[in-house]
Amino acid sequence: MTRRALTDATLATMAAPTSTEPYGLIENAALVIEDGRIAWVGPADDLPQNLGDAVSESLNGRLVTPALIDCHTHIVFGGNRAREFEMRLQGASYEEIARAGGGIVSTVQATRMTYETTLLKDALTRVDALIAEGAATLEIKSGYGLDIDTELKMLHVARAIADTRPIRVVTSFLGAHAIPADYAGQPDAYIDEVCLPALDRAADLGLADAVDGFCEGIAFTPDQIARVFDRARARGLPVKLHAEQLSNLNGAALAARYRALSADHLEHLDTAGIQAMAEAGSVAVLLPGAFYTLRETRLPPVDGLREAGVPIAIATDCNPGSSPLASLLLTMNMACTLFRLTPEEALAGVTREAALALGLTDCGRIEPGLRADLAVWDIAHPAELAYRIGFNPLHARLFGGTP
Repeated sequence: MTRRALTDATLATMAAPTSTEPYGLIENAALVIEDGRIAWVGPADDLPQNLGDAVSESLNGRLVTPALIDCHTHIVFGGNRAREFEMRLQGASYEEIARAGGGIVSTVQATRMTYETTLLKDALTRVDALIAEGAATLEIKSGYGLDIDTELKMLHVARAIADTRPIRVVTSFLGAHAIPADYAGQPDAYIDEVCLPALDRAADLGLADAVDGFCEGIAFTPDQIARVFDRARARGLPVKLHAEQLSNLNGAALAARYRALSADHLEHLDTAGIQAMAEAGSVAVLLPGAFYTLRETRLPPVDGLREAGVPIAIATDCNPGSSPLASLLLTMNMACTLFRLTPEEALAGVTREAALALGLTDCGRIEPGLRADLAVWDIAHPAELAYRIGFNPLHARLFGGTP
């Protein structure tokens, strides 16, 4: 048994918030790690004396939070879309670019042509940036293949990331992301001939932890998404959904009917959708990077989500087009400045609520029995994580108790 005691720390445990202490702060605190898990947490004065040969380390008053969780990314892809960035600055909308053959479809072409080794090498540059900011868990979607072989190739790369770096990867099959050029005008045929067979292959190979979709006018209708979700349910896989980003097709309510882990984006979410999510226990994943990059003006209904008690997570949405963002710290700042989340909500959104959005119960908080995935920061108060811009105060990251 390996045992470590970390002392002289301030802990933001991110346990269930209270009106008096939203971060779950414990000052002059200590915690004990055994075999990769948190064994004890509390005031240093109460530290157990029978720790045997435990290695003790003083953190000299530093702040400790759960390691960060990025619960929505498209981090595996080929090429880039810098030219489309220029087009948007010249006045073209996201939808106009997509309908002209750009957007997701252009990344599909590049990803199909890129070798698996190159996809992995390029993805690791983005993953390393997240690790350097204290991330220990990362969701990665497919969806830039839109054929069976490339969808599986992307999921293999996602699994390889976890074998190559000390980070936990949760995969989502996103075959229903866009309609490829070779199926233009035939979305149902694409679902039948590519998406559902690819989903089955991914499930057979153990490559998918969940199933996602894009319910939008430029993508798939609620009825088409329901067919994908029916197959996911038959394969025992949980679902999540890109919903209400550009319009309101009642995708969030559809996702809620399937007890979705989350519905994501949600700028056009209405009251009925909020209520459906609240009743289903689905997490609202807000993506300020896409809102910022696309220069959107319609804000997600944060007040309505709060009032209904819907958990709010935030994520980078790291992708080559609408959110080329690989910084959870900047995501936290954007969530506060653009969406008016509080700094506590922002930190919860990349820890406790992000874990919930992935269906994980063993991380996202500092509590006995959970994984010792921790971030140690050179700051005095957790609000500083969302307050600063372009500043990384990470002192150390522990992954399963290992620095």
